[in-house]
Amino acid sequence: MLCAQSSIEANILKKYKLNKKGFSLIELLIALTILAIIVAISSDTFKNVLEQAGREMGIMSTQMDSFVGLGMLTYDIEHAGYGLPESFRSTISYNEASTSPANAYNDAPSGIPRPFVSGNNTGLNGSDYFVIKSILAATNNVCTKWTYITFENKPFPKTWSSSSQNLVNGNRVIVIKPAKDIYSSNELILDADGNFYTTFNSANFSSDFSPQNQGERYMIYGVDASTDLRMPFNRTDYYIKVPTTSSMSLRCAPNTGILYKATVNHANGELNEMPILDCVADMQVIFGLDSNEDGVVETYSDDISSLTANQIRKRVKEVRIYILTHEGGKDNSYIYPTSTISVGEFGKGREFNLSSTIGTSWQNYRWKQHIIVVKPKDL
Repeated sequence: MLCAQSSIEANILKKYKLNKKGFSLIELLIALTILAIIVAISSDTFKNVLEQAGREMGIMSTQMDSFVGLGMLTYDIEHAGYGLPESFRSTISYNEASTSPANAYNDAPSGIPRPFVSGNNTGLNGSDYFVIKSILAATNNVCTKWTYITFENKPFPKTWSSSSQNLVNGNRVIVIKPAKDIYSSNELILDADGNFYTTFNSANFSSDFSPQNQGERYMIYGVDASTDLRMPFNRTDYYIKVPTTSSMSLRCAPNTGILYKATVNHANGELNEMPILDCVADMQVIFGLDSNEDGVVETYSDDISSLTANQIRKRVKEVRIYILTHEGGKDNSYIYPTSTISVGEFGKGREFNLSSTIGTSWQNYRWKQHIIVVKPKDL
């Protein structure tokens, strides 16, 4: 029995050994060729995936930057004119921007400040220069605070229940006597020496800047933390320029610049620049005007240089900003369809020629025009 079993096992083992064989050289070559093709296809696909992911990340980054930057611009336009005096109690002398081209848009030394001032086609590539004046135009925390003082409660200004809303002793403030009817205006208060600002004191506010008659209430606006004021408001300028340093993004098309928000420094009149959007080719500003002051926009204009401060308050009902930029970086696989873009509307603004301004690679960028429409709240 044991011999028979051993014989069967021996036959099975012999059959297994006879049937066991390896790959031939031709089979190995075919397998390696197929593997090489798969690796090559996978490599190109992976490369394409990486390139596409890079393009998508560039576009998302641009969109996030535009969301934040245009939000700042929208906020400043909405609050243009906030806290601005409409008249002076007596002759006043003040300063504004001290450097060019910003000083071309000054109302100093004695003019009533205009909420909006613009330079039509004066910037990079013929872009506009846009100035906004209001207490809130600065970037400091003090400019967001205000209070009031009455004749009956002087020398103690009103304090708020939340300490974070209160002005701090030493803050530089201006004081406005509000208009009492449609025939009067918000008047900037001056002291006996002609100074247009004072230092805040919650327990002993300046008598020169306090109401002089029963029933009067004066508004107190924070302007700056501790620097002596050169102007009775804050000011921010928006413009496009190419930085002199190497801070320009490498993904930006040739002959584009950075859109800046720049606040005027009270200490010296120079600009404190904040870059808010990269790769900007053009910015055009158009104003919706109520020319007959009946509350309805009748016309659009890209030049309000002939309007006085009072006319701007009454007639500007809408501000439209058109910003030409591109999403992501250069993409050789992409072709933009047209060489010109209308930056603006209503027959205002201009035709921007990508071919002549950007150069030979203009087609390989995803050009986009951001349009924001804002109705000022504080005019």
